[in-house]
Amino acid sequence: MMSTYILIKYVHVASVVLSVTGFFLRGALAIRSSPLMKERWMGVLPHLNDTVLLAAALSLAVMSGQLPFVVDWVTAKVSGLVVYIILGSLALRAGSTRRTRIVCWLAALAVFGWIVSVALTRQPMGFLAALS
Repeated sequence: MMSTYILIKYVHVASVVLSVTGFFLRGALAIRSSPLMKERWMGVLPHLNDTVLLAAALSLAVMSGQLPFVVDWVTAKVSGLVVYIILGSLALRAGSTRRTRIVCWLAALAVFGWIVSVALTRQPMGFLAALS
């Protein structure tokens, strides 16, 4: 029988996949100034998924005792998340220039990749550790 922790971890990982897939697609649409970006569901669905993602992440952190500002790699993930959110907001903002949207979208995807590498390695530098 699957433990609650493992179940929540699967929910977290599935939400991460849905979140980045949705961000990738919304970024591509924003770069093209697609009218789909103005659809209500395009704004609602990502927030619903990200709420599930955050709830699962908080649950895992509490259940494992691996809390931000206590465990360095978790702190790194949270810090990366803040940067990802800021860049993602700039990438999807209708008022941004096309160039700004592209640069911020690509930077956000790179930060996302780094966050995943931190999670997989449980090292605060993630894949950047290989560069030093």
